[in-house]
Amino acid sequence: MISLSNITVSFAHLDLMTDVSFVLNRRDRVALVGKNGAGKSTLLKIMAGIQEPTAGTVVRSGDLKIGYLPQQMAHARDKSVLEEALTVFAAVEKLRRETERITKELSLREDYDSDAYKKLMVDLTEATDRLHILSSDNPRGNAEKTLVGLGFKPAELDRPTHTFSEGWNMRIELAKLLLSRPDVLLLDEPTNHLDIESLRWLEQYLESFPGSLLVISHDRTFLDNVTKRTIEISLGKIYDYKAPYSQYLELRQERLEQQTAAWENQQRTIEKTEDFIARFRYKPTKSNQVQSRIKQLEKMERIEIEPIDNAQIRISFPKVPRSGKIVFKCHNVAAGYDKGPIFMGAEILVERGEKVAFVGRNGEGKTTMMKLLTGQKTAMEGKFETGYNVLLGYYAQNQDELLDNTLTVYQTLDEIAVGDVRTRLRDILASFLFRGEEVDKKAGVLSGGERSRLAMAKLMLQPYNVLALDEPTNHMDIRSREVMKEALRQYSGTLVVVSHDRTFLDGLVNKIYEFRDGKVKEHLGGIMDFMARRKLETLRELEENTAAENNSRAGQENKEKDAQTLYRLKKERNKVLRRLQQNVTRWENRIEQHEKGLAIMDEKLLSPPAEGFSTAFYQLYDKEKRALDEAMTAWEQAHNELDTFIKTEVDA
Repeated sequence: MISLSNITVSFAHLDLMTDVSFVLNRRDRVALVGKNGAGKSTLLKIMAGIQEPTAGTVVRSGDLKIGYLPQQMAHARDKSVLEEALTVFAAVEKLRRETERITKELSLREDYDSDAYKKLMVDLTEATDRLHILSSDNPRGNAEKTLVGLGFKPAELDRPTHTFSEGWNMRIELAKLLLSRPDVLLLDEPTNHLDIESLRWLEQYLESFPGSLLVISHDRTFLDNVTKRTIEISLGKIYDYKAPYSQYLELRQERLEQQTAAWENQQRTIEKTEDFIARFRYKPTKSNQVQSRIKQLEKMERIEIEPIDNAQIRISFPKVPRSGKIVFKCHNVAAGYDKGPIFMGAEILVERGEKVAFVGRNGEGKTTMMKLLTGQKTAMEGKFETGYNVLLGYYAQNQDELLDNTLTVYQTLDEIAVGDVRTRLRDILASFLFRGEEVDKKAGVLSGGERSRLAMAKLMLQPYNVLALDEPTNHMDIRSREVMKEALRQYSGTLVVVSHDRTFLDGLVNKIYEFRDGKVKEHLGGIMDFMARRKLETLRELEENTAAENNSRAGQENKEKDAQTLYRLKKERNKVLRRLQQNVTRWENRIEQHEKGLAIMDEKLLSPPAEGFSTAFYQLYDKEKRALDEAMTAWEQAHNELDTFIKTEVDA
């Protein structure tokens, strides 16, 4: 359906890709993968006809209808959600006018045997067929079904598009794309703004999609569910695997091992050849052999291997004044827009050094709360306080759009860096995966993921003691997300983050605020603890629904189902209870170990040696005391979680 032949793309005399060739066939399900900046989005634009390659050809079969979803786009603001979705059916009216024009022209012509008349007949047939297909279904019904599938509530379809977040407007664009019924779907990070329910709906839609699909995504599960072929872009070349993503990873590892072995063998050959040339270059008897080896090296096609970066991140943030103990405090807060509040009665407390996550479905108020924290909105009711000496850095969903495209990567940081940090800019950029010549790239030519990384590096370079991040990993590849997470783990200030990425949040945050059904609920602990508790709540709801159903439906079958449900519920509860109890025991053991260590050191302090104790001894003593304090705090938190869980079960 789409054939690419010897595609080369160059920027500023540098080749992004060279001689890339492959064919997207009918019913293909392809994942396009590679590092940020490898050229994935560029290749999609070339296939869609939006960008021309530097060299090579693109052939699209027949009257191919391509649906292309970019990472970022301008959204309509003057229509309702449903009205905007229905704009795709303007093609129906256009086709209707076209059939009328062709029909009228045919009625006026008498050259029945001419090629021009025959072409008009073919055009009329094709236009009529497409019109029949597009108008055979109920456009409004299909639009409503698609929008609801992507997470919109029926009552929200008449709301203006500008009252929705960037993520929800992206869903409208995705709905329009699906409703247009293209022959080929080219999707660039379609899952960035989808919650779990909408993501599953999209997976099911794509599984039954009759056309061809090529998708860029960093969601491994999504790729495994919807693709069967994986094309990797690496070092300007492509590697085509007839396998879904998980199998591709295994095959890629085998390729890299073979590639590395071939590279090492070639390096040994080059070393020996260069050594021979150096030893005998000036000996007349060996001149022919030397020249032969020089030509051999010149003709040799050098093997390139993709560098595997396993380096640990070491980022030193600028020293900043401490904030007060309380960073943010909300009491009975309501916030929203003209049509009313999105949430009410919010109670939020963020203290110095905490790492807090806002989670929940899109549209429940997470970004609204972020705007409240950053001073971009005011509360409709209730009391909101910002603590003493809070120096806030805010990363919005569109933060990368604020970069100066005329500056290089290095200049972007250099213009804000002060003091000694300026001498470490290249090291800092390397930590964010900008190395070598990459630091001299203009911001305007960077990929979406690269721009996000640069925006984050810029944010972290400034002396903020509080970071508020709204979906910071959007558009980032898997390695970039790992880099970001590790950097934030080392950050000593206070962190508030909005994210749907469970892997990113795991091990990073220690408190969760869930936005759901107009309320904000606090959950102590990490994301996995929250998910376990959330699952139990879902199961409890299921139990209640099942009991209500039994009141209206009698029968042994329903009773058996109830018993099975209650059994699973009890099993899940016991599993969580054991984990919470084990967590308490683990910290109790830690406390006991530290107390024993301190007791031994206290005995030594009672009988000091004549020469006294070394500095290292006192340092170790202080370290052990701090470790004991941290263990006590963690034990208290674990014990509170256990008590809360037991109380919840009793109340239920």
